[in-house]
Amino acid sequence: MLIPQLFFLNKMRSASATESTPPPNSPPTNRSFTAIKNIAFILAGILSAGMGLKGFLLSSHFIDGGATGISMLLSTGLQLPLSLGLLLINVPFLVLGYRQMGLRFAIKSAAAIAGLALCLVVLPYPDVTHDLLLTAVFGGVFIGAGIGLAMRGGAVLDGTEILALLINRNTPLLKVSDIILILNIFIFGVAVFVLGVNEALYSILTYVAASKTLDFILNGIEQYTGVTIISERSEDIRLVVTKILGRGVTVYKGQSGYGKRGEQREEIDIIFTVVTRLELPRLREEVKRLDPRAFLVQHSVDDAVGGMLKRRPLH
Repeated sequence: MLIPQLFFLNKMRSASATESTPPPNSPPTNRSFTAIKNIAFILAGILSAGMGLKGFLLSSHFIDGGATGISMLLSTGLQLPLSLGLLLINVPFLVLGYRQMGLRFAIKSAAAIAGLALCLVVLPYPDVTHDLLLTAVFGGVFIGAGIGLAMRGGAVLDGTEILALLINRNTPLLKVSDIILILNIFIFGVAVFVLGVNEALYSILTYVAASKTLDFILNGIEQYTGVTIISERSEDIRLVVTKILGRGVTVYKGQSGYGKRGEQREEIDIIFTVVTRLELPRLREEVKRLDPRAFLVQHSVDDAVGGMLKRRPLH
């Protein structure tokens, strides 16, 4: 189980923020609710990941990426129990997690990984299907959902992403996504020789399904999008965003006119706002109505808190 390559670093920070202790002046009720919610997320993640592994992948000899994939390869090649492999392989990564993310994160992750190992031994998951395509896809869906729910609770079910973060800090030329990609290429390359070509290819499909599901669990359908708007009618656009869309804005002071028309150095207000993907078409439509020549720049925002943001499910 491994966090998708392209957004690993921000997701780790989001998970860390999710599990952080509320401010000292927070009511005890709020702190208790947050703790219970995090535990519920982690337990749901353990059960979901266990279903993906024991209910789908194991009977077909498919694997996932990361430490879980390594454990599954060892289980097949050396007959090492998968639950024991999960614990042994993740120990060094948990030590790194303690040094990089703190004691609370390390304890939660250790408990989550131990819970998954126990779940695989104790719970009698049904062997859902022997169809290889369904096994690969739905096994990945359950695993991705499990990882995402555990991260919502402030823990991880696989430790190799912590190693990728550490390597990235010491070797800036290698991005986290590059490290994870190289690691997975190696794991699935070994799987070709240990499991066979078909099993390795289906395992890659499992990993893709898990990545997409994790993206959905963490971001939902309403992923945040940051929008920068440069227009001569910035005040009208500001009023539309705040009054009609009900979203907050930040106004920057800038200068326009650097281009083919020469350096005119015209003072202009630059509007910045954060909306969900479902709100984005309405925003673009209103801006175009007010100023067809407005310049918009938009980019994905992995997570945001505070301000006049629309709350998303599980956030």
